[in-house]
Amino acid sequence: MMHKSSKKILVIEDDAVTRNLFLDGLEAEGFDTIGSENGLDAIQQAQEHLPDLVICDILMPDLDGYSVLRMLRQDPLTAIIPFIFLTGSDTKADVRKGMELGADDYLTKPATVDELLRAIAIRLEKQSLLRYWYATNSHQTSEPPLPAVTPELIFPSVPHLKEVFDFIEANYHQGITLSDVAEAVGYSAAYLTNQVAKQTGETVNGWIVKRRMAAARPLLKDTNQTVEQIATKLGYQNACHFSRQFRQHHGLSPKIWRKQYQFIEVARSPKLQLIKSRPQILNPIPLSHG
Repeated sequence: MMHKSSKKILVIEDDAVTRNLFLDGLEAEGFDTIGSENGLDAIQQAQEHLPDLVICDILMPDLDGYSVLRMLRQDPLTAIIPFIFLTGSDTKADVRKGMELGADDYLTKPATVDELLRAIAIRLEKQSLLRYWYATNSHQTSEPPLPAVTPELIFPSVPHLKEVFDFIEANYHQGITLSDVAEAVGYSAAYLTNQVAKQTGETVNGWIVKRRMAAARPLLKDTNQTVEQIATKLGYQNACHFSRQFRQHHGLSPKIWRKQYQFIEVARSPKLQLIKSRPQILNPIPLSHG
């Protein structure tokens, strides 16, 4: 079946027979294809053409598949391109190494064109659904809206982590974890942790907590909701967990922080300032009774 919306696929395989078999099969399905016989050339092709998906053999001369994946993930332009490994080995150690580097799938040779097409379809469909979800639901919720906070003031500007921060922004109030974020953006948890820490000096869970804390402060300041209600609204299963994280970030429990803020606001009120500004009469003159 020909694809109505053509996608560009880069096939990296040093064996010419296997490479041409896959290229012909993909072209027959309507994909635009790019072939590469070695890792060094593949890096250049990926940076020049920015394919929608990469299929790569592991054992190649000069630069193996692991090195290709590592280099692509280090370049912001190619960091989020879906990547499928082809290998003659299916040992757990090899699979784990590939997934930790950020591979999206793993096919064992000899793989048929049909197997490859199914793996490609699953990956591209997942990306398509994720983009559609972002476009239609990223800022919708059945609950009353949370306080507006500008994400740019919370999350750093790192282009190839934008998808990560967009997902956190859309879902921080739903109890998400590192695993949820990793699955949503198509990375392994280990690879995502490494990339976020390297680029921001913070963990994924750390950014989730920062976003929740940014929403917690206006809820404590501007609403009469209880700490329990606020904790639930921010995706916490219990108020104790929320209070513990709030104390870690602010040095005070939510209840004491709220009281302190309210005290400061009262002290700043115009009425109180007017009273404070009135001159004090130190020696009042008694009223005469005559």
